[in-house]
Amino acid sequence: MARRQVYWKILLILTMPLMALIGMLIKLDSSGPVIFQQQRLGYNNRVFNVYKFRTMHVSAEPGVIQATRNDPRITRLGQYLRRLSLDELPQLVNVLRGEMSLVGPRPHAIEHNFAFASEIDEYFARHNLKPGITGWAQIHGLRGEVDTPDKIRARTEHDIYYVDHWSLWLDLRILAMTLRVIWFHQTAY
Repeated sequence: MARRQVYWKILLILTMPLMALIGMLIKLDSSGPVIFQQQRLGYNNRVFNVYKFRTMHVSAEPGVIQATRNDPRITRLGQYLRRLSLDELPQLVNVLRGEMSLVGPRPHAIEHNFAFASEIDEYFARHNLKPGITGWAQIHGLRGEVDTPDKIRARTEHDIYYVDHWSLWLDLRILAMTLRVIWFHQTAY
């Protein structure tokens, strides 16, 4: 475990110049904080704050509203950060803190978890592993907005497959496939 923490620290240090540049660009692009944080459910349904680069204009809208394709709340820079998944880089801090892993089921907003669980009996089984920055569902095109019961069912099925079949080899495969998905801009917005 200590060796793994060293790897995460090195990865975080290596990405710091890029994260600093992104932070400056966010400040130039729109007003508001650089980092967006939101409570999510993680391993064993524990609540934690997930960190992301802010990609939307700051608003006072109540509740948790998912981003949609062509969402007017997304900033100009935010469109690129989301397309390249660079908005997820601050989650390396979550990985370093032991709240997340590089690979695992994506954590959803707390409100969404309970709505999804009311649709799918086995939904919370996806919390039997740490949530990840990328996952089995994401490399199979299940990214972005979850706006239908079929989409959350498909995403949950993929997440549970990952939980049931976890291995180092599967993680490496998912990481490699994630790069391909990002490179070809598949379903990110």
